[in-house]
Amino acid sequence: MLKKISLLRDRVVDWNRYPFTVPAIRNLTEVNLHSRVCLFTGENGTGKSTLIEAIAAHYGFGREGGTRNFWNNSTSSNHVIDPLVTALRLSFDKRTGAGFFLRAESFFNTATWIDEDSESGGLGTPIVSYYGGKSLHTRSHGETFFTILDLKMRRNGLFLLDEPEAALSPQRQLAFLVLISDTIKRCSDAQFIISSHSPILLGFPEAQIISFDRGRVEEIPYEQTDPYRIVQRFVNDREQCIHELLADQEPQRELFDDL
Repeated sequence: MLKKISLLRDRVVDWNRYPFTVPAIRNLTEVNLHSRVCLFTGENGTGKSTLIEAIAAHYGFGREGGTRNFWNNSTSSNHVIDPLVTALRLSFDKRTGAGFFLRAESFFNTATWIDEDSESGGLGTPIVSYYGGKSLHTRSHGETFFTILDLKMRRNGLFLLDEPEAALSPQRQLAFLVLISDTIKRCSDAQFIISSHSPILLGFPEAQIISFDRGRVEEIPYEQTDPYRIVQRFVNDREQCIHELLADQEPQRELFDDL
């Protein structure tokens, strides 16, 4: 299990270079993990996906997703986090190399790489045979995501997921909670680290929630997460919320600033 994520600050060459220009990453010292399900949350651009990607690269997963057998690094943008990868220290009580990295933003590229490698025979046994036996492109976006979750994450390993709710309906998100719970119960060395905006996923029982808002990385309770508070306010008083939000031509972001 991954127990601690540390930033070795003496290894940072240029604090004015991305991703150290992101406040939460710049102020990072260490994160102690005490749950086998940890969720990163925060507004867009706060660094939660950046840290997930850096952990995945440090662990050896494919930069666009996959296992340690994936080499699908198709663009130079996948390496902009390298300064952070170099400065990270991951402390495990048991490091097996097993697991999977799901990166919602680039999973189309990963699915294409699986098809191309299977056709070329690059890994001997067609890799698509490990993903349901047919191209992931033959499924809908949501079906593809859940196929991956179902086939690759019911085992021991470190599972890193960057905004998996991007392709999952609310029903599928609930099903994913069941999958996580089942895996945690059956597999003693399974661990999930998930970046998410979903109040459903953030609600996993006894999960550790790490916020990247307010320019720092800090643990917070579920009830203090912005996704929960915004959705709660909207559902409890939808008409008034919509009325205030649309009262002027410009969206009223400050309506939620005091939550």
